[in-house]
Amino acid sequence: MTAETIDHGTLSRLVEAGAVKGAHIVGQSGGWAVMVKYGMTERALAAQRTRQVRLFRRFETLVSYLKDIGIARYDVDAADFDPQTTRPARPDRSEALKRAHEAVAHDTWFREQVQASLDDPRPSVPHEVVEAKFAAKREALRKRMSAA
Repeated sequence: MTAETIDHGTLSRLVEAGAVKGAHIVGQSGGWAVMVKYGMTERALAAQRTRQVRLFRRFETLVSYLKDIGIARYDVDAADFDPQTTRPARPDRSEALKRAHEAVAHDTWFREQVQASLDDPRPSVPHEVVEAKFAAKREALRKRMSAA
């Protein structure tokens, strides 16, 4: 396969303009890639974030994608497709998912704390009173430090 790629936005515009002459689906270990033919050029569909050749793990997902974008006819080369091959482990995604769950848990806890504070029936303490109290504490600490 060629290293040159085409992104989803460009492919959409080419399909709308009627410039796409065909698509060739190539089976590989790990999934299916799409080669798009337009003009005198053939390029692989790129993944959105990595700009590397996009692999569809499931053929049905690829077919649905092509139909949605407006490509209904294509040829398939399954010679190198290996259905037993799985994608490599992604420990980075596992860690990212763990951090996302922790963030959601923290956000839930924080919102509960804020709501509890808003629901507290006790009168609030004015800002000036709090500032005066902590200014006195800071001054007492300064005096202790200068005496030592």
